[in-house]
Amino acid sequence: MKTVLETKNINKYFKKPVLFHVLRDISFKVNPGEFVSIMGKSGCGKSTLLYILSTMDTDYEGELYLNDKLITGLDKDELSRIRSEFIGFVFQFHYLLGEFSVLENVMLPAKKLGRKSPEEIEYSAMEKLRMLGIEKLALKRASRISGGEKQRVAIARSLINDPIIIMGDEPTGNLDSFNSKLVFDIFQGLSKEQGLSLLVVTHDEDFAAKTDRIIEMGDGMILK
Repeated sequence: MKTVLETKNINKYFKKPVLFHVLRDISFKVNPGEFVSIMGKSGCGKSTLLYILSTMDTDYEGELYLNDKLITGLDKDELSRIRSEFIGFVFQFHYLLGEFSVLENVMLPAKKLGRKSPEEIEYSAMEKLRMLGIEKLALKRASRISGGEKQRVAIARSLINDPIIIMGDEPTGNLDSFNSKLVFDIFQGLSKEQGLSLLVVTHDEDFAAKTDRIIEMGDGMILK
């Protein structure tokens, strides 16, 4: 079976102000359709690891594979293309452009990738909004919608290029319990119904407990 994401012996050092071994021999796999959460105390290396997995940080030792292909050592332009094409991101803060409409925000990553015509991108963006039950917000300014709606728009945007994996960094960290459950249910649906893999860093124990697997981190290592 294909592996969507795999790390082999990832080590990361911070060089300043003193040498610090922040990630130690991180090895794990994420399979197609698997919904995995990463937990651990603040400062244990979760977000640092996510930056490496998302190809944003290339200063590490070890190997990173996406879709069974080694992507460690590729140049910045190639990594940028891989990131746009294969990885969707959902952060604690939605990073929507407030002066743009909801629809325009969702379309942005597809425009950047440049694989489809503007008409195809708009159609696809509307499909994603419909799937998340927020198509009625399409023409509203992003600054005019609620926090829970903004996070659903951010999820729609993360899906626009049909990635193979969604990576989340505390995606429910700013949401109340109702909207946290909504986001979890959306993620679970993407995993179960569409076979999408998800890897989510979270402090939310209730959220993590319902995922397929928890990777527990401590002091830069995987504990279990």
